Amino acid sequence: MTVEARKIRLIMKLRKSGITNTAVLAAIERVPREAFIPKMFHDQAYEDTALPIGLGQTISQPLVVALMTQALRVNDRMKVLEIGTGSGYQAAILSKVCRRVYSIERHRPLLHRAQKVLDSLQVRNITTICGDGMQGWVEQAPFDRIIVTAAATTEPPEALLDQLSIGGVMIIPMGYDKASQHIYRITRYEDGFDCERLMPTRFVPLLPHIATPSEEAELLRNPPEHLALQPN
Repeated sequence: MTVEARKIRLIMKLRKSGITNTAVLAAIERVPREAFIPKMFHDQAYEDTALPIGLGQTISQPLVVALMTQALRVNDRMKVLEIGTGSGYQAAILSKVCRRVYSIERHRPLLHRAQKVLDSLQVRNITTICGDGMQGWVEQAPFDRIIVTAAATTEPPEALLDQLSIGGVMIIPMGYDKASQHIYRITRYEDGFDCERLMPTRFVPLLPHIATPSEEAELLRNPPEHLALQPN
């Protein structure tokens, strides 16, 4: 099966799974997912599955990316903050549906790799930094939309809530563990916040601070078993 045929099959699956936003579907179709994953997984680039990208992190399955992007209710006039650059794929999808993306990653090696891919694809409306995503990006706040690609425990970081504009929306996974995680949509109003539980999910935990070299060395020595970079 050709790459184009696999891509068409994926788009059809996303439609059947409830992705109705044409801008999101077009973004999934236009962004080459294989550019963001290790070469050993290129034959799985358009399968609806999460894949390891190193340092205990994954590129989310396309359906999760599409669902979260659709739930964000974003448009091409908006400024979006992404917490967890990872491979850069989610940021690339967002870049097709909003005005500007600001993305924070705590692992320097992942950030450098993602930036190289984004540069090679000539994506110009994404700005990235290595930092503590739980603290957000004060200098660029407020944000019309915030998307978090790692799971908080019981509530969103207060700094991120503070940086969400009035009328703004945050999409964030939350839960004590992967068995209890759900994706939530939080909307900020003049008098507070509204929280909707959308769907069950499984994400790596949202962690503070920039990852240290010793932490990254340990992840390279002992990756989580299900995320080890081994072909399926």
